[in-house]
Amino acid sequence: MLTIGRLAARAGVTVRAVRHYHQRGLLPEPERDASGYRRYGAQAVVDLIRIKTLADAGVPLARIGELLHARPAEFAAAVTDIDEALRRKIRELGRHRRRIAELAAGDGLFLPAEVVEILDRLRALGVGERMVRIERDSWIMLVALSPESVPEWVAGKHAALADPEFLRIYRACDQALDWDPDDPRVDRLAADIAAWAAGPQRGAAAARPEAVSLMDAHVAESSPAWQRALELLASGDV
Repeated sequence: MLTIGRLAARAGVTVRAVRHYHQRGLLPEPERDASGYRRYGAQAVVDLIRIKTLADAGVPLARIGELLHARPAEFAAAVTDIDEALRRKIRELGRHRRRIAELAAGDGLFLPAEVVEILDRLRALGVGERMVRIERDSWIMLVALSPESVPEWVAGKHAALADPEFLRIYRACDQALDWDPDDPRVDRLAADIAAWAAGPQRGAAAARPEAVSLMDAHVAESSPAWQRALELLASGDV
């Protein structure tokens, strides 16, 4: 008769594993003898080795009990089923690995190349990374909710970035991220935005209302000063 430690050693597992198998109902737990020890016989060694072999083969613990008591035909059917589940898991892990590899693409994981080009252009113009992230997130919403609008918005953005006055205003918006909403510069910034937007051929590109609404909300949430500027623009009081 073996103690739990010697049983575990015979099967090549830990004592903790034996106790876990007891808890899962896979291995019967003997009563304590007069000296207070649990003693295991030869059958326990056989059962524990079978459990370990199945577990090492990747059989889920939840199904090991079923296999321990299955007839040959039932065992074969269960193994086939488990094998297919493992194949599905391998395919799923393969997809996860490909997605993880794509993370190296940075913004390209979420956005089309033409939009990533705009973000890179902003960085090259010296726009702060926080501002670029806000821009990126707005594009993510536009691409997801109004993909048909993307080409027109991309063309409009490139045209705007070629305009020195737009660049001046854009850089001012970047600086305004941390302004107090009551800063008088916010009023001047809103007035500059309104004046630029009222210029020739500067109408906003069309997009689905849901996308525009979420993008505006995202801009407002990004900075109290920006929220104040948007309120001034919406009221026309600039």
